[in-house]
Amino acid sequence: MSFTLPELPYAYDALGEFMSAETLEYHHDKHHQAYVTNGNKLLEGSGLEGKSLEDIVKESFGKNAGLFNNAAQHYNHNHFWQWMKPNGGGNIPSNVEKLIISDIGSIDKFRADFINAGLTQFGSGWAWLALNNGKLEIMKTPNGENPLVHGATPILGVDVWEHSYYIDYRNARPAYLEAFFDSLINWEYVSELLEAAQ
Repeated sequence: MSFTLPELPYAYDALGEFMSAETLEYHHDKHHQAYVTNGNKLLEGSGLEGKSLEDIVKESFGKNAGLFNNAAQHYNHNHFWQWMKPNGGGNIPSNVEKLIISDIGSIDKFRADFINAGLTQFGSGWAWLALNNGKLEIMKTPNGENPLVHGATPILGVDVWEHSYYIDYRNARPAYLEAFFDSLINWEYVSELLEAAQ
C-alpha cells in the first residue's frame, strides 16, 4: 500500500476558537502531508510494501526508524482528525463511560490523568487512552510512537507536538489539552474504535 493524505472530516474553520483554520492548514496540509510524502519514499525497498499501515508501524518499530517515524505519524494523524469534531466533548457514550469507570475509577479521574499525561510528556509526543489486555489505560509516548507498538490499541489520542497547538495557544499546553478534552473530542469515534477493539 502507499500512504495517502485523508481529507479533513470538517472544514478548516469548523473547530472555531479551540483549533484555528491556520493551525489545521499547517498541521494537516504541511505536517501530515510531509509524513505521507516521506513515508512513501521510505516504504520503497523496505520489504513492507503491501502491508497494512498498522503492520508497517509495528514491523518497522525499532528496525527502520525513518519509515517508522513517518508511518506512525501518518497512522496517528489519520485518527487524530477523526478524534475531533465541531461541538465536541460533552457526553461520553455509555460503552466508553462504563469501561472508564471500571478501569480508571471515574470520569473526573480519567480527565485529570489524560490531561496530565499530555502535560508530562516531555518534548514532542502523544497522550493516549488505549485498550490493553481488555482494560483501558492511559499512556504517553514520545515522538510518533503509539500504543500499537506496545501491544495495545489506541482508542483516543491527543497530539502534543508544538505544531498542534502553538499558533493558537503559544506555550500554554494545559489550556490546549483542556480545550481538546472539553470541547473537541469526537466520542462517537472513540466508541466505534472501542467496539472494534473488544
